[in-house]
Amino acid sequence: MKRVLVTGGAGFIGSNLIHDLLQNEPDVELLNLDALTYAGALENLEHLPDARRYRFVQGDICDRALVEDLLRRQQIDTIVHLAAESHVDRSIYGPAAFVRTNIQGTFTLLEAARAIWVDERIVAGEAVRFHHVSTDEVYGSLEPDEPAFHEATPYRPSSPYAASKAASDHLVRAFGHTYGLPVTLSNCSNNYGPRQFPEKLIPLMLLNALEGKPLPMYGDGLQVRDWVFVTDHCRALRLILRHGRPGETYNVGGSNQPTNLEIAVKLCQLLNERLPASRHRPHAKLLRHVPDRPGHDRRYAMDWRKIERELNWRPLETLESGLRKTVEWYLSNPGWVSAIRGRPSYQEWIACNYAGRGESS
Repeated sequence: MKRVLVTGGAGFIGSNLIHDLLQNEPDVELLNLDALTYAGALENLEHLPDARRYRFVQGDICDRALVEDLLRRQQIDTIVHLAAESHVDRSIYGPAAFVRTNIQGTFTLLEAARAIWVDERIVAGEAVRFHHVSTDEVYGSLEPDEPAFHEATPYRPSSPYAASKAASDHLVRAFGHTYGLPVTLSNCSNNYGPRQFPEKLIPLMLLNALEGKPLPMYGDGLQVRDWVFVTDHCRALRLILRHGRPGETYNVGGSNQPTNLEIAVKLCQLLNERLPASRHRPHAKLLRHVPDRPGHDRRYAMDWRKIERELNWRPLETLESGLRKTVEWYLSNPGWVSAIRGRPSYQEWIACNYAGRGESS
């Protein structure tokens, strides 16, 4: 791993991964390809460690000529594919963008990698790797007594978003099997932490509570999710890139199963504690139950024993410590919040954000 292309590196997980790689991989050069859609922001990439090893290119992963040119000219040996449409609500009301980006975009990247690495052998003699970052939502919904998702759990996607990610997972595995492309995959539970666009549950609740706005909670709020702090996820990705076995899939999770309502209440408690003079205290009084969304999965849980066993990974942050760090980051970075909210793409999101609700994926 010498020259790494990160797709979607201006987004939440991508930008945190770029910070992580520059901090922990001193010999790696990074190229970030991002279309800068509404959820991508260059503000996420400020204050990078050793930015001399980093380069940004604005572009579309569906642009085959652009992707091939970057792989060829930059002698890329590793692709970390994070670029995706990821918001479940948006996929329900506008699935076409998810089919294009998540399926067609992944196919385009795979075809480009096959052409450059397998056919042209531009980086012959060096180890190459295509790593695809996916989601636990491809597995569908669990009943209360069902065991956690493991790597061999059958796919049962429930939303257009989950279906598009499932399709892209199958494409990656097929290219590995058919063309000998060295691929790895990871399916991760809900991420949270710094730099997350406020359509997602945790930053939406935090920022609304700070302003005294309603905290919308789908249905009864008893949907169960597994949460992993984004820096723990980035460390897992780094280990997979370095030591993961080609052709393998690794689940990444946080070993917790709170309900969405419990998450919201905990965030309110942390804000009460952190902001004793706030006129919106107690912040839990802002909670409002709203009609549930169509096809809402009831429970996710991740079995990540494989990555622990093979790569010695486990989450370092508990849900308590991670939520505290998340609250502190948003309170300490009002400039980032203002910059994101001042962008035209954020105003566009507000205009079409169906009743202002958010669900993390």
